[in-house]
Amino acid sequence: MNFNGYLGDGSSGDHFSFSAASTMPHSRPFSSNGLSLGLQTDGVNGGGEAFETNATRNKSRGGEDGESRSESDNAEAVSGDDLETGDKPPRKKKRYHRHTAKQIQDLESVFKECAHPDEKQRLDLSRRLNLDPRQVKFWFQNRRTQMKTQIERHENALLRQENDKLRAENMSVREAMRNPMCSNCGGPAVLGEVSMEEQHLRIENSRLKDELDRVCALTGKFLGRSPPGSHHVPDSSLVLGVGSGGCGFTLSSPSLPQASPRFEISNGTGLAEPPVSDFDQRSRYLDLALAAMEELVKMAQRHEPLWIRSSDNGFEMLNKEEYDASFSRCVGPKQDGFVSEASKETGNVIINSLALVETLMDSERWAEMFPSMISRTSTTEIISSGMGGTRNGALHLMHAELQLLSPLVPVRHVSFLRFCKQHAEGVWAVVDVSIDSISEGSSSGCRRLPSGCLVQDMANGYSKVTWIEHTEYDENRIHRLYRPLLSCGLAFGAQRWMAALQRQCECLTILMSSTVSPSRSPTPISCNGRKSMLKLAKRMTDNFCGGVCASSLQKWSKLNVGNVDEDVRIMTRKSVNDPGEPPGIVLNAATSVWMPVSPKRLFDFLGNERLRSEWDILSNGGPMQEMAHIAKGHDHSNSVSLLRATAINANQSSMLILQETSIDAAGAVVVYAPVDIPAMQAVMNGGDSAYVALLPSGFAILPNAPQGSEERNGNGGCMEEGGSLLTVAFQILVNSLPTAKLTVESVETVNNLISCTVQKIKAALHCDIT
Repeated sequence: MNFNGYLGDGSSGDHFSFSAASTMPHSRPFSSNGLSLGLQTDGVNGGGEAFETNATRNKSRGGEDGESRSESDNAEAVSGDDLETGDKPPRKKKRYHRHTAKQIQDLESVFKECAHPDEKQRLDLSRRLNLDPRQVKFWFQNRRTQMKTQIERHENALLRQENDKLRAENMSVREAMRNPMCSNCGGPAVLGEVSMEEQHLRIENSRLKDELDRVCALTGKFLGRSPPGSHHVPDSSLVLGVGSGGCGFTLSSPSLPQASPRFEISNGTGLAEPPVSDFDQRSRYLDLALAAMEELVKMAQRHEPLWIRSSDNGFEMLNKEEYDASFSRCVGPKQDGFVSEASKETGNVIINSLALVETLMDSERWAEMFPSMISRTSTTEIISSGMGGTRNGALHLMHAELQLLSPLVPVRHVSFLRFCKQHAEGVWAVVDVSIDSISEGSSSGCRRLPSGCLVQDMANGYSKVTWIEHTEYDENRIHRLYRPLLSCGLAFGAQRWMAALQRQCECLTILMSSTVSPSRSPTPISCNGRKSMLKLAKRMTDNFCGGVCASSLQKWSKLNVGNVDEDVRIMTRKSVNDPGEPPGIVLNAATSVWMPVSPKRLFDFLGNERLRSEWDILSNGGPMQEMAHIAKGHDHSNSVSLLRATAINANQSSMLILQETSIDAAGAVVVYAPVDIPAMQAVMNGGDSAYVALLPSGFAILPNAPQGSEERNGNGGCMEEGGSLLTVAFQILVNSLPTAKLTVESVETVNNLISCTVQKIKAALHCDIT
């Protein structure tokens, strides 16, 4: 599989490579800083000093003349045949001194402890072994050169084996493509019958070719030459780590996709770990992504006993014992205090596989597809953009802030890999997996185990999507009111992702259809006017969600006020030079309460403009009239509408309220904001909505953790029965001067407003007020 950028340039400060002198006869002696750390000669040039052994071998290593050539070799080079004259007789060769077995044994013993003895150590050895200090020095130089040569031979042997293996695999793939066989009858296959198989072979062949080129490039570096047109490979082939006191070192082979055996030398106190290069880190990312993809596909294709349908809500939940027996954890052991939640959901979505894959691999489009679930997302690094202009093989490193619309549930910060793979024609899989186990400093309160979706095209323009969510999180950070909702999967589970995906795809399909006109709208709106209203409503809802969950985009500051209930979160921020908001100090108050009514009933009550006066102080106690309505789904409850509050007396002026309502099988929202009448008239005529200032308020409704064995039915089941978890949030401008100071009276006013609103809703629905 091809991963663009996988062989990108790496840093050369931490790595270096050795080159054979035979291929670079005129190259300079080793000049790498990293290399000079291990092979420096204490500032003495090798040209005027001698090696006592291996003279003939070192003479031929032109790239190492500065260190490995002996004094006698240099003498021969000066007095050789090229410089002889007829008047002078040939110069006698210098006699060599052979060390005794005892001397060699003692020198080897010292070399194992310290390969670079200093001058004091060399003098001590020379006295103890009855050798000249220069002989000791040259012996250690020759010994280091011999060790380096052995390591080079070992590395080259490993690369040759890998190269031969890839070449054999490549040849087998080519042979299979030339002679396709039918898997059923065993005879030759018809061309039309092997299009899918041929596609797989082409992909595999491309992957093997890339790996072969990579190994050839690495081999070229060892041999001191680079193949023409080859890509630069980071100098991860040989890493030198200095041990304690500068003595001892560790040498390791390059990190390949298939783990290669490591050749290591210890200083006797333990193996030194080589520094992790960018190349090694990407290799780890790739291994983790492939393991996660394999696990996701297996989990999506299996049913019982791995997945068991819950008798409480009808959801497919993971059998943890079966999972532990069937899969090895690719993200490491579970952290202390963490609990796991896993769920599976299958449904039909009005989108094709390619469009959904493109949406998921683009961080901005992904956030737009799930606006109430993702507060912020970014692509940290594109490790691979795919092969052949497609998303097949795309691997991205991403970061996301996942949210549940309640101040009692903290935002989940997750750093993860997203890997996309095409398994067949019209069949794709996208998997996410946290990088906590391989990346230092990425630990958080939530870990994303292999999760994602398997997408298969259907004939009617729909796709069959199987969604799997598997997470581990710190339950102590969650308010007790919401713990059952998270454990059953209705908060961050597959059911919520699937419901949001189905609703958003239906909405996009309707809005993109030119034949659909806004029904029930008393005021005619142009096509451009509808787009402007929808854009304004989207900004309003995004700001509301960001205020409820304290999104990092809006830079909220939390206030600790003693007379405010502990379940009410008060935050503030300054609005300056933002055309979409009024300038001044903005106060945000949010709380969540349990309501003994079904989510559907609560949603219908809050979204009904005729009943708004029973809880909304902005209605002036009078009825509301719908001025415009834009449907965002077949159910008109998913819509954007413009409401007008009628003035009761002459001293009051009428006002407009922009409202968006949406509901699916996992939750509902009602968001509204007062808007300026002239500004809304310009928007309905197609004007720019970015300059309409608004501060949103509203409600988020989630089902309580269902009890019993009710069957789900569309938006029913958990939405039509049981209790509700209601979140109420207000954003109010408390002072029009950004430099003004926030007063306690302003905080108490907002706190009283949110408390009064909750009490009015309970009274209108005949709930017991506690």
